[in-house]
Amino acid sequence: MNELIAKNNPVYVTQPFMPPLSEFNVYLEKIWRSKKLTNNGEFHKQLEQILCEYLGVKYISLFANGTLALITALQTLGIKGEVITTPYSFVATTHALWWNNIKPVFCDIDPDSFNLDPDKIEKAITSKTTAILPVHVYGNPCNVEKIQKIADSYKLKVIYDAAHAFGVKQKGNSILNYGDLSILSFHATKVFHTFEGGAIISHDEETKKRIDHLKNFGFVSEISVIEPGINAKMNEVQAAMGLLQLKYIDKNIEQRKTVFDLYTKELKNINGIKLNEIYDGISYNYGYFPIFVDENKFGMSRDALFEKLKENNIFVRRYFYPLISNFPKYKELNSAKKTNLSIANKLADQVICLPIYTDLEFEYINKICSIIKTN
Repeated sequence: MNELIAKNNPVYVTQPFMPPLSEFNVYLEKIWRSKKLTNNGEFHKQLEQILCEYLGVKYISLFANGTLALITALQTLGIKGEVITTPYSFVATTHALWWNNIKPVFCDIDPDSFNLDPDKIEKAITSKTTAILPVHVYGNPCNVEKIQKIADSYKLKVIYDAAHAFGVKQKGNSILNYGDLSILSFHATKVFHTFEGGAIISHDEETKKRIDHLKNFGFVSEISVIEPGINAKMNEVQAAMGLLQLKYIDKNIEQRKTVFDLYTKELKNINGIKLNEIYDGISYNYGYFPIFVDENKFGMSRDALFEKLKENNIFVRRYFYPLISNFPKYKELNSAKKTNLSIANKLADQVICLPIYTDLEFEYINKICSIIKTN
């Protein structure tokens, strides 16, 4: 291994896949000539159609980013009151509730999948509960059957934050087909990206129409606005990047799997290091490689390992630390008490997500694993 290269060049937790510039320029020239930069242009229409086919879903509505998609999804279903959700996610999950004047109610997570624990959801339900907002953390599918059973029993809506779950399937079926709506993020850190971007997956034509009205100010025609909407449209340059990404997506996921497997091989038997468990029957996208550091067994704290990696120009991230429930805006909620979220707090204090992306070179992977092994 070239120690000098590995030490002197910084390695970040993710790097976006960039297709050949010559291919992207072809799309840009077409946009330039058409003079149609946004408002449901041709590339936007193409991307919606191709994504439906690739993901195995009926309807998709593209957005400028995933946060606007989530905010709009809540508006689409008229969600009010309280929504049960996870504290172990990116802050946008809960911020979208707050922006809709909805009270988040935090529920603890499963220690193996890192997702909302369905066995604890019912205790969090009150007369004001209207929906459940789970997250497919790191692309690990939630226990969708149990969650849906609870939702049906209490007549609740289910919106999945599927920001990490692009292309993920369970028993051959897209995980995006569960719940009332699912939200994707196409941020540059994701497996599939459009620079910034996002989408809502819906299951019937009427719901898609409502979503598309809401994301475009509520317009249904040039002179008719039926309700207060927002400007959340994806532009043509974003859509062009998405079309190019799809040309390479299967190859990129396979390369990420190679990185994932190498990490797993090197780190699976280290005392005090817990890895993300992979389950049979699930097609993953290998978007993240989290490890969880048990200081008592490993002999070093998570934060000490974090600093040691950083000293070697390996810039990892602590996804997700701090918990959303520990941020000032939310920590005063009754559901945010640490005694209510013991597993989520424990994992948040242990997690490090290692670098994983398509062209991460083996010498860097070996360097990272070597640093972890020689604690």
